[in-house]
Amino acid sequence: MRKKQSKKRALIPDPKFNDQLVTRFVNNLMLQGKKSTAYKVFYDAIDIIETKKGEEDKESLELWKDALSNVMPHVEVRSRRVGGATFQIPQPIRPDRKISTAMKWLITASRKRNEKSMAAKLAQEILAAAKEEGAAVKKRVDTHKMAEANKAFSHFRF
Repeated sequence: MRKKQSKKRALIPDPKFNDQLVTRFVNNLMLQGKKSTAYKVFYDAIDIIETKKGEEDKESLELWKDALSNVMPHVEVRSRRVGGATFQIPQPIRPDRKISTAMKWLITASRKRNEKSMAAKLAQEILAAAKEEGAAVKKRVDTHKMAEANKAFSHFRF
């Protein structure tokens, strides 16, 4: 690295729940700089979760955080060239990367669903991830399986 590493900027907490993690999620959800639309989609999804969750004792924001933690990967594979061959080497993930990867997987899986609105898609994916099912959780399981399969190459770690 030639220049000094840039500093992490502090995020402003969101207006409704006063939580920085929600702001980070909305920033990932946002398309073409439309933050107010992204907030509306997220809050509508939380409202849909509130109506659909039934008699569970968990709050909808807590359910979202549980879904996010269920999607978080603990290891990932990175490519490394050793002697002309490329190996997939399993490595543990930094905590901030865990969170951002989980958010991206949750949003991508939501966008691929077949509900009517983005809020409905997001709500369904969050509910599925909270129960440890759905496309985002499958992505995490696949990543862990790939890391387990390539555990023999972990001595190439850099």
